[in-house]
This record gives sequence, structure tokens and C-alpha cells, in this order.
Amino acid sequence: MYTPRLKTKYTEEIVVKLKEQYSYKSVMQVPVLKKICINQGLGAAVADKKMVDQACTEISSITGQKAVPTISRKDISNFKLRKGMPIGARVTLRGDRMYEFLERFITASLPRVRDFRGISASGFDGRGNYNMGIKEQIIFPEIDIDKVNKITGMDITFVTSANSDEEAKSLLTEFGLPFKK
Repeated sequence: MYTPRLKTKYTEEIVVKLKEQYSYKSVMQVPVLKKICINQGLGAAVADKKMVDQACTEISSITGQKAVPTISRKDISNFKLRKGMPIGARVTLRGDRMYEFLERFITASLPRVRDFRGISASGFDGRGNYNMGIKEQIIFPEIDIDKVNKITGMDITFVTSANSDEEAKSLLTEFGLPFKK
């Protein structure tokens, strides 16, 4: 049976390394990557309904899982927004798809970012989760640049079971996320 490379790396190498580093008594105390949430908010989608469909298609092709449109919760007259209008797209990855996306993200997508010098380490929330933003969706090799109407960014959240930011950062560093020094 097939298992993603990063999943095997986690069970064989990362668990051992983190258990030594933080002197956990049990292997079950070692932090684990629970899920990766990808979210794309489209403010301009109020005027153009096709943008949300295109965003869902793009995120689905990037992740290999069907994206769902996010819907506004209340009316905001200044933004010409009504309750129930689609204003974004999101997807939550767990299990093997999460590890496969993370591997493609680290090896293929991040090196394609212009002037890339590592990702900022200031995106931790205090509970062991890491948030980062991407300015252009065209860094993903799955997206055909010729078919892109508008360059939009997206937010990626890595949810871990770590108790502190330090533990989460060392977990994500072991997976291969290139943090700035």
C-alpha cells in the first residue's frame, strides 16, 4: 500500500528527533500535523460571480480535493454585500492528501516564489498553529498561467497538536518548511 513520503519520514525520523529534543515520556506526546486549511477570500466576487467558481476550480486542482465556496454571514451595505453571497473558497486537507500537498508545497511551489528567502516565523498563534499567506496562486505548478484571469492570494493554516509555538516550529522545520533565520 502507498504511503506519502512525508508521512513515513514523520513516523520514522521526526518522532524520534522531537522525542529526544523535548524529552517526551511517550511517543503520543510528540506533536502531529492534524490538518492544513487553505482559504481564498475574494472581495471582488461581489461583482463577478464567476470568480468564486474559478477559485474553487483552482484550489481543487492544487489540492486534489474539491473546494467549497464560503458564504457571507451578514449584510454589509458599504461593500454591497448580502447575506448568503459566495465570497471565497476553502478546503481542509487531512491524512494522506495533507502530506502529499505539503510535500508538493515545499518541493515545487515555494521555490517558485519570486525573491524567496524563507517564510516568516511570525505566523504562529500561541497555540501551536501556523498561518501564512501567499500573494500569487501561480506559484503552484498545477495552475496554467494562461488560464488565470486575476492573480489572487490565499491563506494556508497548518494546524498541529503542539502545545507551544516552539514545538510547532520545530515540527514544521523537520517537515522541511524553510523558515527565515
